[in-house]
Amino acid sequence: MDDQNKNLILATVLSFVVITAWMILFPPAEPQQIDPSAPAATGQMTASDVATVMPPMTDAAGAATADTTADVSAEQAEAGRIDVDTPALSGTISLLGGRFDDLKLKSYRQTQEAGSDIVTLLRPTGSAHAYYALYGWVPGGQTGSEDVPGPKTLWQVESGTTLTPDSPVTLAWSNGKGLTFRRMIAVDEKYLFTVTQSVENTGATSHRMAPYGVLARHGEPDDLKGFFILHEGVVRQVDKELEEMDYGDAADLDFDQRENARADVMQVEENGWIGFTDHYWMTTLIPAPGQAFTSAVRYAENADVYQTQVRLPAMDVAAGETKSVETQLFAGAKEWETIREYQNENGIYRFLDSIDWGWFFFLTKPIFAVLHWLNGLIGNMGWSIIGLTLIIKAVLLPLAYKSYVSMAKMKELQPEMEKIKEKAGEDKAKLQQEMMALYKTEKVNPASGCLPILLQIPIFFSLYKVIFVTLELRHAPWIGWIRDLSAPDPSSILNLFGLLPNAAPSPESFLAIISLGILPIILGISMWLQQKLNPAPTDATQAMIFAWMPWVFMFMLGQFASGLVLYWIANNTITFTQQYLIMRSHGHRPDVLGNVLKSFKRKPKDSE
Repeated sequence: MDDQNKNLILATVLSFVVITAWMILFPPAEPQQIDPSAPAATGQMTASDVATVMPPMTDAAGAATADTTADVSAEQAEAGRIDVDTPALSGTISLLGGRFDDLKLKSYRQTQEAGSDIVTLLRPTGSAHAYYALYGWVPGGQTGSEDVPGPKTLWQVESGTTLTPDSPVTLAWSNGKGLTFRRMIAVDEKYLFTVTQSVENTGATSHRMAPYGVLARHGEPDDLKGFFILHEGVVRQVDKELEEMDYGDAADLDFDQRENARADVMQVEENGWIGFTDHYWMTTLIPAPGQAFTSAVRYAENADVYQTQVRLPAMDVAAGETKSVETQLFAGAKEWETIREYQNENGIYRFLDSIDWGWFFFLTKPIFAVLHWLNGLIGNMGWSIIGLTLIIKAVLLPLAYKSYVSMAKMKELQPEMEKIKEKAGEDKAKLQQEMMALYKTEKVNPASGCLPILLQIPIFFSLYKVIFVTLELRHAPWIGWIRDLSAPDPSSILNLFGLLPNAAPSPESFLAIISLGILPIILGISMWLQQKLNPAPTDATQAMIFAWMPWVFMFMLGQFASGLVLYWIANNTITFTQQYLIMRSHGHRPDVLGNVLKSFKRKPKDSE
């Protein structure tokens, strides 16, 4: 490899080191949390005022759409509830407003500790970080607000006792003026609720009204990561456009007088959905495919309440007529296979894009699909990552082969290149011309040796994205001490990898950077051995930088997810093997042991 190649590789790798160091040492600041239960300043509205203070918005069809985040914790405590029991979910639905406000995920726990609580997704008002879903009707025309059910309506159970996949429940409420509203709720084996809202008009006059669905969140989540590689906040599909909006962006929306809040309202013609996405969990309002609706994001600034809304077109319900509308609610874990099934089988348009695949989606999607397939065969994510590495290296092998062959030819041409340098002297133009002529004659591309390394960078970032974002890596064990591939190696050199009684430093501690685990140390050694396939560069500066590089990477990647470090170790090992065999096949026998021994020898003073 000539100096030009070395400089390009050096610049590429150093750029990566800088990016990596920045990501670890300078993550975005945690956004300031606002306590939704704290009293508001004089003259400001509180969470309990939101529903009554904010005026309704009138859509193009003339239907009003009102806010629905009233604080009803006192009434809620006295209202009845319907149990929810599925293989994946447990919780209750409040009869006050018919709200989904108590939901837990049976298959997931907060931590890997024995007895850890299962993950809570939805919480009622009055609790910290209240988070819930509401459905209802907004009056239009001559129909008054008292004629339709609202957030404080006390529903009656018409049929069903416990909501299960085999037994839907139906709620009913009559306004005493000839209108009877019903809400039938069904749920599948996983996380998809189907909500059918109907209104029966037994009166003598026609009524106009519009159905809606709302997801409300009081304050930002308490476990908000605030890391730029992960999107947390609003996610919505508007026809063919996917939009992601952070909580900070929602809070910075322009104030809309018609909404009496910071808001962003968009019309959806055919397909779409909207909701909130967390690191591993999500809630989403989903109208029927082909259904036009209005999608809204709202933030009540002084009450610190975020909303996503689905507003369906207004409908006229004539005397003696019954009308209904069906929508769906996803509330659960962002399981790739489950979400893909909802997209393919239920026709939820581009629902798989609700998982944050990032800028390199064209790599992250297929990478995860292969990883998921391998895990189905092997049954262990750690070995699946190693298998994925083998597949990636096999795909890149033709390119790597050409690269290593080119590097071998460059070594053979080294004597000729030295002669050209001596002949050209200080004439750089002549040197360049002679070098290019030599490359052309010998059919050598000096840049080809860098291409495999350059391709590794987007693949590395894509796998980092996959491991950090996807739920399937959460709490996934590999072997022995590696019980969570999405977390850093828990072993520590500071306690002799568990031989001493003191615990390893917490990830938030500065000592965590130097508290290297077993995997990061193996990573550093693998990079160091890979370098020893070739003698050290003759340039003293380059030699010093290359000598330090494995150990810099060892510290920089030490606090990365174990799955990512495992990939990098496997990649280094396979690369070493490939390069060694290809070099041998071209008559060059790498003196790995000799190069290792030379690195330990002290240089003479006159060469230092």
